[in-house]
Amino acid sequence: MADASNPANAWKRLAAPLAALLRPLVDYALPPRCAGCGAIVGGDRQFCFSCWQSLDFLGGPACARCSVPITALVPDPAQQCGACLADPPPFDGAPAALAYGAVARRVALRLKYGRRLGHARLMAELMRRPLAGLRGEAPVLLLPVPLHRWRLWTRGFNQAGLIARHLAVLAGVEQADDLLLRARATPSLRGLGRKARARAVQGAFALAPGARDQLAGRHVIMIDDVHASGATLRACARLLARSGAARVSALTFARVVADRGDMAEFDFAAIDSDMGVVTRI
Repeated sequence: MADASNPANAWKRLAAPLAALLRPLVDYALPPRCAGCGAIVGGDRQFCFSCWQSLDFLGGPACARCSVPITALVPDPAQQCGACLADPPPFDGAPAALAYGAVARRVALRLKYGRRLGHARLMAELMRRPLAGLRGEAPVLLLPVPLHRWRLWTRGFNQAGLIARHLAVLAGVEQADDLLLRARATPSLRGLGRKARARAVQGAFALAPGARDQLAGRHVIMIDDVHASGATLRACARLLARSGAARVSALTFARVVADRGDMAEFDFAAIDSDMGVVTRI
């Protein structure tokens, strides 16, 4: 039984009503703002109407292997896209919450480079639906795509790790930060094309000692912010597929879809390269 005289317990009892009392003052001084454009909105982790309308939620017919949207007259859960038939990826399912567009891009950049850490919770909330569609019989384990220790030290956090922690709590699944490692530093993928990205991450990842025992029989789902060329996810998945995991999948906040909206002629060398967006966050 909790000790009512304990100061820590007394503070816990007061914290909730005190927060409720102070919330109107905080909202007046620092009103909640749209994660996409910065306009004042009604609550935390919300979008304004204009930004919400512009979000391109992914759903409907998709490739059974890589989850890219496909056009199908008769939906077939087993249908695969031409790219997967020609060169099957090392993962089984790679859905995303949104197609990569202007608002999704700003949210991802503001988390990654602008230190808007609260955006990780928002991104995780939007990723709950595609996560539910991925889950099967095997127990799920979320693995964030790791950063090299030097990049983690300079940035101060791993955005994929923040998203994975929130998503694990929201979905009631397990998550681990230390099983998949970045064994060597790689150049920033910003500004690189598809083939250059694949070369840059080749052999860059490794399993931590003892990781195989924790991965065996699990449905391992890699978590990242943006799925662009898929080079990083493929490199991680190849390693995890040899770990004894029952299934390896990927899940991201946003995905580049070549024929959606302003991505009709997408240039992989341009992704995340406009740092002017970051200076205005």
